[in-house]
Amino acid sequence: MTHPRLTPLALTLPETVPFVGPEAQERARGAPFAARIGANESVFGPAPAAIAAMERAAREVWMYGDPESHDLRAALAAHHGVDITNVVVGEGIDGLLGYLVRLIAGPGDAVVTSDGAYPTFNYHVAGFGAALHKVPYRDDHEDLPALIARAAEVDARLIYLANPDNPMGTCHPGAEIVAALDHLPPGCLLVLDEAYIELAPPGTAAPVAIDDPRVIRMRTFSKGHGMAGARVGYALGAAPLIRAFEKVRNHFGMSRIAQAGALASLSDPGWLDLVRSEVVASRARIAAIAAEAGLRALPSATNFVAVDCGHDGAFARRVLDGLLARGVFARMPGVAPLNRCIRISCGREAEMDVLAAALPAAVQAARG
Repeated sequence: MTHPRLTPLALTLPETVPFVGPEAQERARGAPFAARIGANESVFGPAPAAIAAMERAAREVWMYGDPESHDLRAALAAHHGVDITNVVVGEGIDGLLGYLVRLIAGPGDAVVTSDGAYPTFNYHVAGFGAALHKVPYRDDHEDLPALIARAAEVDARLIYLANPDNPMGTCHPGAEIVAALDHLPPGCLLVLDEAYIELAPPGTAAPVAIDDPRVIRMRTFSKGHGMAGARVGYALGAAPLIRAFEKVRNHFGMSRIAQAGALASLSDPGWLDLVRSEVVASRARIAAIAAEAGLRALPSATNFVAVDCGHDGAFARRVLDGLLARGVFARMPGVAPLNRCIRISCGREAEMDVLAAALPAAVQAARG
């Protein structure tokens, strides 16, 4: 009997995904979650204008989307004050990270990230056979000087840094990131994941010159814009690097509906302002709920809050399992010492009320 002949690399890869989705967990528990506040989605949803635009585009879904995403790229370029040649659009930051790793890091090439940082990046690095090197967090922040030092040691082609960070919600001032660029080893590209930047304090965005070949910045419509299910991300960078994406990207990967929704959302900054205010209020509510349960919330620059459970990862896992048993979908980091925390996404008052009822009971059960 014949069988598919996987590549030697594919044969070595585990059959795992970076995240187990809440839908899979709902199927396993046989019931929906009362509060879906674990995937850092925006429960506040997209702008009404974006919803209307996507509804209109649905009537034209028999057509492929524009393979160049021209109108969206042009609007993004105008929004950021750059040229359209400095913008590439893709299927969320996740998709763009995959294309970037494919372009830059081949089998055996060194790539540097933080131990405990966004696992989807690691997934792509493994999938293309590159060698992943990790450095620990420092004071719940990704340690950029240590990342750069490690990159110099291993002759890394890529450094991954999320600012603000996932899973801890912390951030670095953008000026510090720009100053650190002068210490990058030659030929090393800094991948700056700015998925949460619209929700961060002023001064967090790194003022990088658009033609600086040492950096590529990743942005998304999944967080502040509330369009996680549409899968719209984009990258900003020097034109030669952005042009290289044309060699490997899925040219029909962006649907008409997603492009239309993102374009409409970009033209409605008032909605993003409203979401920011909701996120600020929800972060404060999560911190208060955590304190009432005897836990400590870390300062957050994102649409989630990392809550320090005060013990080791095993205790935090028991708290998380207690929340899941009580209908609250949350997550936790997978690496010590970050795994002393659980991560709770911002939500509306209804989700926060569910959390307020569930968290003290989950903590009590974990201690029992």
